[in-house]
Amino acid sequence: MKTARVHFLGGVETVTGSKFLIETEGLNVLVDCGMFQGLKELRKLNWEPLPVDVSNIDVVLLTHGHLDHVGYLPRLVRQGFTGKILGTAPTLAITEIILKDSAKINEEEAKKANDEGYSEHTPALPFYTMEEAENTRLLFETVGINESIFLSDQVASTFRYNGHILGATFIELTIGEKLFVFSGDIGRENDLLLYSPDKPRWADYLFVESTYGNRIHKETLLSEKIIRLVKEVITQKGILIIPAFAVERMQTILFLLWELYQKNSIPNIPIYIDSPMGNDVLSLFATFTNWHKLNDREVANMINRAHLIISYRDTWKTIDNPQPKIVIAGSGMITGGRVLTYLQQFIDEPSAQILLVGYQAEGTRGRQLIEGADEVKFFGKHYPVKAKIHQIESLSAHADQNEIINWLSDIKNVPEEVFLIHGDALATDTLRAKIENQFHWNVHIPTLYETVDLQV
Repeated sequence: MKTARVHFLGGVETVTGSKFLIETEGLNVLVDCGMFQGLKELRKLNWEPLPVDVSNIDVVLLTHGHLDHVGYLPRLVRQGFTGKILGTAPTLAITEIILKDSAKINEEEAKKANDEGYSEHTPALPFYTMEEAENTRLLFETVGINESIFLSDQVASTFRYNGHILGATFIELTIGEKLFVFSGDIGRENDLLLYSPDKPRWADYLFVESTYGNRIHKETLLSEKIIRLVKEVITQKGILIIPAFAVERMQTILFLLWELYQKNSIPNIPIYIDSPMGNDVLSLFATFTNWHKLNDREVANMINRAHLIISYRDTWKTIDNPQPKIVIAGSGMITGGRVLTYLQQFIDEPSAQILLVGYQAEGTRGRQLIEGADEVKFFGKHYPVKAKIHQIESLSAHADQNEIINWLSDIKNVPEEVFLIHGDALATDTLRAKIENQFHWNVHIPTLYETVDLQV
């Protein structure tokens, strides 16, 4: 009896660090290669070598380009990986942007920590360098959507459209006679920018995200809330700071603001996009037009509505400009990036508004703010929180519980096993109960570094 061994190297017991190694006879495949974010004990795992022989991994398959799915790639290469890295064209374009941006931030933060002496480590080192990010890019190889690719005589992969972000897919991996389905991150059914996800029709082994496995996204009056916030900013001559993920969320917010302006629902308040990575991703919407709903005119108008900040000098010009404004800056969970510079200046200002629009992982500054923290720490110092904190969950790019269940609903067979991944403990366990009650499938919640042998 032939088996495939699955190693859960990340993306279990948490929403970050997705890495799933499948060892088969003659071929070893890694699905996603993300870095851990959030709690310090999770981030420390990024610095430890993987508990497998990385040089034996033949190929990496990427579901999409978010940091928690691709951010560990340069470390994988450092540990001896020399194989191919496969993904759709938008995914690889986004991955290149993210890795280079992350490397630049890593190098800058390490230098700043060394110059100002606030790191626990002497010297502080970047997680990876720009050179390592560039070396990783050389291993990229593009795959088409719905195209079956034979990775060996016994293993084939197919990438299916999954919404969520530009280029995102779920992956069907045929091993011998069995079909392994890795959901990646499942998108929304009625996304503003993207089409609804495709749905799997068959699966012997399912690996399903559970980020919002215990929640139904509220249908908030999104436009009304943004209109109210903009009016308050103008009245108080303040600033609306929106920490946003540079991939998709930043573009969605910009599209919303452009739409509201077009309808005369908000005035011509200056909007600044302060994220080099976000600017680069904006350009991809003009390149990969088949992957989203917008036409060329809408993309151009959306981009023209904002001031795109390129240099750090322009960041300070924006901060010093006293007029009311909206600033959309990375990162979405306030784990780093340009948004920290704005918060350093405005988080203690009662006239400032901070709007959080995505999932906030445990241990991140974003989570601290929505839980009512009186102060937050960055750049080695504590800053009091006097700005008003707001959150909108309905802009999430992740499917909620109902949408996950619907995504599973077209599967015609009874899977031999379902593995719930990419979720906090409560969300994962709640989704487990829902799947067991509704489908009567066998569900397993893996732990970090667990291995399972599956018949193929």
